[in-house]
Parts: sequence; C-alpha cells; structure tokens
Amino acid sequence: MSTMHAERPLDEERLMAFVFRAVDEVGATLNAALVVMGDKLGLYRALAGAGGLTAGQLADKTGVAERYVREWCNAQAAGGFLEYEPDGGRYSLAPEQTVALTDSDSPAFLPGFFQIAVGSVLDSPRITEAARSGSGVGWHEHSHDVFDGCERFFRPGYNANLVPSWLPALDGVVDKLERGVKVADVGCGHGSSTILMARAYHNSTFVGSDYHAGSIETARQRAAEAGVDDRVSFEVTPAAGHPGSGYGLVTMFDCLHDMGDPVGAARHVRDLLTPDGTWMIVEPQAGDRIEDNLNPVGRAYYGFSTLLCTPASLSQEVGTALGAQAGEARIRDVVTAGGLTRFRRAAQTPFNNVFEARL
Repeated sequence: MSTMHAERPLDEERLMAFVFRAVDEVGATLNAALVVMGDKLGLYRALAGAGGLTAGQLADKTGVAERYVREWCNAQAAGGFLEYEPDGGRYSLAPEQTVALTDSDSPAFLPGFFQIAVGSVLDSPRITEAARSGSGVGWHEHSHDVFDGCERFFRPGYNANLVPSWLPALDGVVDKLERGVKVADVGCGHGSSTILMARAYHNSTFVGSDYHAGSIETARQRAAEAGVDDRVSFEVTPAAGHPGSGYGLVTMFDCLHDMGDPVGAARHVRDLLTPDGTWMIVEPQAGDRIEDNLNPVGRAYYGFSTLLCTPASLSQEVGTALGAQAGEARIRDVVTAGGLTRFRRAAQTPFNNVFEARL
C-alpha cells in the first residue's frame, strides 16, 4: 500500500511548520501586487542608483503619497526586495535587485512575470466558476495586465535568446533568413518576436497572426514604431487560419499549448511550409513526468496553466487543453499527428524548450 495513504498521528511541529509556510505564501501573494504597484508607480526606478532614500525622499522623487510609500517600502524590505538601513531609515536596491526590477532589457527582468500573475489572480473567480462546469475562458476575456504582463515577461528572454542562440540552433534557418524567406509567426500576441526577427533579417518578410484583435492592433503600432512595417504585416486570425503558403519558417512562441486544437494547428503548419521549411516551437520548460516539474519553475507554470492556458484551450473547439507543462513527448505527439515527420529539441533555457519540426 502506498505510504501516501498510510495513517499516522498528527505531528504538531509539522502542522505549525506548514502554517508558517502558508503565512509566507500569503505574503508572497500580496507581494506580487506590491511589485506591480512599485513598477507602475516608478518606485523601483527611482531607487535604482540612488544610494539609499528615505520614504519621504522616495515619495518626493516619484510624486507618490509618503504614507503609501513608507508602508510599501517596509513590505518590500520584509520580503527581501529592498535593503533597509535602520540608522538612516533609508531603503535601497542591491545591484542584483536593480537589474531584476528595473532593467527591461535583461532576461532576468521580473515585473512582467508579477504583472501576468496579478492579472491571473484578479480573474480567478471567473476561472473558479468555469471549473465547476468544465467550460473555458478565452484569452481575450482576461485583463490587460495578463496581456501586457505576458509580453513583458517573455520579451526579455526572446531578446536574449532568439537571434543569438535559438534560430542558429535550427538547421540552416539563419542562412535562409539572411538570403530572404517568408516567415509566419503564429500566435504572435503583441508582435515582439515578429519584430525582433524582422529587425535582424532585413531580406525576409514576416506575417504575424493572432485571434485576439487587441493584440494585433498593438503589434501593428509596434511594427510602425520599429520601422519594420514595410516587411511585417499582422492578421487577426486563429492558428488554423493563418494566411498564405510557401513559408520557409513558421514560429510559435509559448502558444501551442493554449490552442484548442493543437493537432489541427500542426496540420495547418504542414500546409504553410515549403518542402524544406522549418517549424520552430517555443514552449514552457517542462519534463514529461509530473515529478519532473515539481520545482519552482514548474510550480509557476502549473499555476498559470490552471488560470490561463487550460481555460483558454477549453474555450475553443476541440479543447485539447495540453497545459503549460505538456513536456517534450506530448509536443512530439502533436507534431507527428499533424503530419510532420522530423522533430527534435534544438535548445533550452530555464524557462523554455525550443523544438524544431520539419516535413
């Protein structure tokens, strides 16, 4: 018989240890909102490089009411997000905290991660009701903190890895991009990945698509601001409706597991690709077994999967609901069921697996 079900007497010490762990969890939940608050109010940026400020000085510098600033600073110091100097009553950011909380170009930048978490929690009552019936909640039904936080979390990782390492890990893809090829970026969201590739490869053309009209509107604005809108276009369409054919490269960034019919999307990719084309699939880092994912990264992704990814898939036709921790074997099954015969993991980071699929 499994030891999981073996009865044992209550251990008071273990009970209290769990209670205090739960207290820490409540503090962490509240701190997610406080990080977003500090980011939006500019409190972290004002502290960066300032060498230590009192709550009053920080309030004056940011135009935020001092009483709120003081309480926020104390909460941040208690959680280890700020350093506190008792003698002078000053708060400061360590160099590592400065990078993680203020440098949006760093792959360690965290506020977007907290922002999507807060948006997910705000929407949790709707997910709770959907869970009773097994119905879904579409991506488009979430708050703007989910949309904006998602981009702000993933974009630094794409900036750090897409052009320098992920694309070069694919067989012959960089040469094609430099010569000039058609690229389809399916499920492009705000277009960060599309624009990043377009800025790096001037001879190629790019078509991004997403079913969420609001995200596509933002993507078009971003492309114009980046000066690449002559080679980049965006369409409002689901994954199985991405327009055209003859693409030398199809990309999907952290979205295949959100789709209602990922196998149907894979079949459409097969039809989009040229005979020698490549499909790059970027998915959340995950192992194939549950026990492989019982770690901090897996915990975060299982949480997002419960509140965002699974409901999104269940809101669509088929509703496969792969989840954000599908793992390599499950993604391979989807790809091969869609008619592509070659599949391998080309690269990985602490947050992503990068797969290459071909005909």
